[in-house]
Amino acid sequence: MILKVQTGQLLKICADGHDQVDALDQSLGSLMREAGMNILVIGAYGLIGQSVCRELESAGHKVTGLGRSIQKGRMIIPQISWIGADLTHLNNPAKWERHLIGQDAVINCAGLLQNGMSDNVSAVQFEAVKALVTACEETGLKKLVHISAPGVSEQSNTEFYQTKALADKCISASKLDWTILRPGLVIAPQAYGGTSLLRMLAAMPFLQPVMLADRQIQTVSVEDVADAVRRCVESSDFSRRDFDLVEDEGHGLREIVLIFRQWLGGGRPVAILSAPLWLGRLGGGGADLTGWLGWRSALRTTSLKVLELGVSGDAGPWREASGQVMKPLKQTMTALPATSQEKLYARAMLVFPLVLMLLSGFWIASGIIGLIRADAARAVLADTLPASMVNASVIGGGIGDIAIGAAMLFRPFCRLACVASIGLALCYLVGAALFAPHLWADPLGPMVKVFPAIGLALTILAIKPER
Repeated sequence: MILKVQTGQLLKICADGHDQVDALDQSLGSLMREAGMNILVIGAYGLIGQSVCRELESAGHKVTGLGRSIQKGRMIIPQISWIGADLTHLNNPAKWERHLIGQDAVINCAGLLQNGMSDNVSAVQFEAVKALVTACEETGLKKLVHISAPGVSEQSNTEFYQTKALADKCISASKLDWTILRPGLVIAPQAYGGTSLLRMLAAMPFLQPVMLADRQIQTVSVEDVADAVRRCVESSDFSRRDFDLVEDEGHGLREIVLIFRQWLGGGRPVAILSAPLWLGRLGGGGADLTGWLGWRSALRTTSLKVLELGVSGDAGPWREASGQVMKPLKQTMTALPATSQEKLYARAMLVFPLVLMLLSGFWIASGIIGLIRADAARAVLADTLPASMVNASVIGGGIGDIAIGAAMLFRPFCRLACVASIGLALCYLVGAALFAPHLWADPLGPMVKVFPAIGLALTILAIKPER
């Protein structure tokens, strides 16, 4: 009935002439909101994308999420439809068109901090967006909401900001009904990127190291970002404009870390240490290397460069246009659950790199020492096995140890390597019991030391981050 009445109103508006165009647009928007829109969310299981999908779905819209893994998307947000696609390969309009069929709006929440093993910043943040804009124009899809960042510039010293700026320029030059939103440091229940780094720093025992302590950061709640996206989708009031989404007042990085520490229940530290920037750059360089092994550390050189500049924006234009006031940091933190799971995650992620390097180093060192001291290793088994089997066991075991230790450092193979390490360790224990039982009575306890290695492998399997 509502549809029939509004359709009649639209026909009357069309008959009234050109002075009713604005009313026609408003009525169309109202009709689509009541009927529910078909909306494609790109980067749908990312930090912002998850909240955007849930906000739109709860508002009655039909949401389709686009992400690299359909299985992961369905596991995180099972109530929406999913498309599996790698943005790196969506670099021309023809590849986008089949994903846009039947959609009323597109929201781009995708982003990458830095290049890595399977990450290409330019391909995801510019080439894919450029192709998307052209595809939208060619298919007649008008509504596009794009998530960018405050302070982006083509002259930036980071590819992250450069490609964001190029994408913004491409979108703003298009004929689409676009809105560009620029959130500050996004605070979310999900621990990823900047929020994961803050949790880890705040979990430091006794002492609190802080770098770039006075750099000003304006935060925003991920729920506020999702609400802003919904408003932009449902209304034409924000069309062809860009807005910063930030709280009114900024905070020094030191203050933010201490707020997170208090939120986790850690209390005030014994001392606050000002960490030198060179130390952060050294750590960032190491984190960059791990990126090419498949790990996405939040403490990479791009993060440090962004923090050096600060993260700030103008909260006024969005507040005036929408009436929405972004929650200040303390209110955002009050609304987040600080459960035992939060504390456990922060502490686990703090020690995870150390645990991984220790176990990897243990296996690599074990293999190298075994190969270097091959004659001594053969002597242990010489009285119980044929010479050919002894030689194969020593050489094969050494190579296997090194392969397992090295594979642990590559994120795609980490779980498999941990399982293999447990299996190989059990083989060593059984083999020693059968063929070299005297090793169990060795005063240095070489066989007993295998059990902690199994425990470390189980720990990594339990706490290895998904992203």
